[in-house]
Amino acid sequence: MRRFATALTGLACMTAGWAMPAAAYEIDPLTRQPLDNALLVRVRPQNEPIATPIPTANASLSPSDPLASAVPQMSAIQRETVAYNGPYGAGTIVVSTAERRLYYVMGNGQALRYGVGVGRPGFTWGGVQTITMKREWPDWRPPAQMLRRRPDLPRFMKGGLENPLGARALYLGSSIYRIHGSNEPESIGGAVSSGCIRMTNDDVADLYTRAKVGTKVVVLR
Repeated sequence: MRRFATALTGLACMTAGWAMPAAAYEIDPLTRQPLDNALLVRVRPQNEPIATPIPTANASLSPSDPLASAVPQMSAIQRETVAYNGPYGAGTIVVSTAERRLYYVMGNGQALRYGVGVGRPGFTWGGVQTITMKREWPDWRPPAQMLRRRPDLPRFMKGGLENPLGARALYLGSSIYRIHGSNEPESIGGAVSSGCIRMTNDDVADLYTRAKVGTKVVVLR
């Protein structure tokens, strides 16, 4: 089952700091090989605030959650509290696809910054959405657009550790996009998805406790 789930990386949707090399390549979602040899590294601006690391290792999960007893899904991009002076108010989620980062604005000049995976070339998008639904360990039903491209995909996959949507999903408006977990934490920081915003299971579980239905999500290209 793990081998099959690995082959689904980047397909679950239609489903930068100092970048770590393993997470900064453009990855082919089927072969898991780099699409080219160019590292995607963002030069840090001089005025970028110093960040405060936050311990992860499944800290936001309850003992009864299936992920709590699993191997910790750690991202090479550590969750951090950073200074924030942008235009969006407390409770807003801001995704910078260029940085491969998601910001949860906390107010008082601060935000939580998470590493994310974003859409690969041809599957990028931007705009404003609203969280309309939240699900723990969501089932996966590939949308019709994806099935036309990949008729070999399953029509249904029950939620669980092997599911490409991971531990939590935040559904964005009436679109086909989601902020969701992943069973491939090494892909965080890359442009590998079919348009969804991908997080480690631990990070998405943390965000899930903060973001409510009705939360505004701003995706910047």
